[in-house]
This record gives sequence, C-alpha cells and structure tokens, in this order.
Amino acid sequence: MTTHHETEFQIDPILVKDTTELKTIGGVPLSLCYAGLMNDKRYPWIILVPKQTGLVDMTDLSQKDQHQLMDEISVVTTMMKQSFNPYKLNIAALGNMVRQLHIHIITRQQQDHAWPNPVWGIGAAEPYKEDELREMMERVM
Repeated sequence: MTTHHETEFQIDPILVKDTTELKTIGGVPLSLCYAGLMNDKRYPWIILVPKQTGLVDMTDLSQKDQHQLMDEISVVTTMMKQSFNPYKLNIAALGNMVRQLHIHIITRQQQDHAWPNPVWGIGAAEPYKEDELREMMERVM
C-alpha cells in the first residue's frame, strides 16, 4: 500500500530573497496568494504567488482559483492606484527566471528608470533602506 504525501508549499528562494512578505494589501488579507513587496525602491512592485505546489502557469489553477487570483490582483491594483497614482500599471506573469507561477504588479511613471521599456534588465535594483522599507510596508498594508 502506498501513501500519498503532499509536498508542502514553498516559495522559490529567489522570490523569498527579493521580496518582503505583506500580511495584507490595503488592509485586506489575501486567501490564495503570498504577497511580497519587491525590494527595489525604483518602482512600487508587488509579487503574488498562489500558495499551491507545482504551479507554473495560471491555467494550472482550478477555474475557481483562477477567478480568486484575478480578484486578488484586483485588490492589489486598486490599492496601488490609490497609493501611488501610477501613469500605468504593468501586470505580468513571465516565469523565465523563476518557473513557479507568480504575478508581477508594477506601478509605472513616465519618469521612472525604465520608461517606456519593461523594468527587467534595466539598471540594478535599488534596495530599500530600513526606514524606507518600513514606510513602504505601512503604505501598502
């Protein structure tokens, strides 16, 4: 008789290293996703990772969870629009560097470092200083 062992959910080590966990977004707890603030003060940037193992693409989620993911993306984008008044919000799920399903939600301004190009590969990340990180966490949570 074989026993089935569920693999415990883990966030890719690169995402853990690059983000700080957010317990809520605009006061709203997320039920499906881990939310992380990207440690790059050039752009307000949040990453959502559905807390399920083995996900690579959005279609790997059940239809119900795909809808929940869209609802949680909406929570993040609403907060970011209110908090940062972006010129444009970028929402992307690339997965080229980190295969685990994760969604980038990035506020863009016409005067930001990369505008009008994508943020990837443009300059080096500028980590938050401790006080800047604390202030940003309060602003988004």
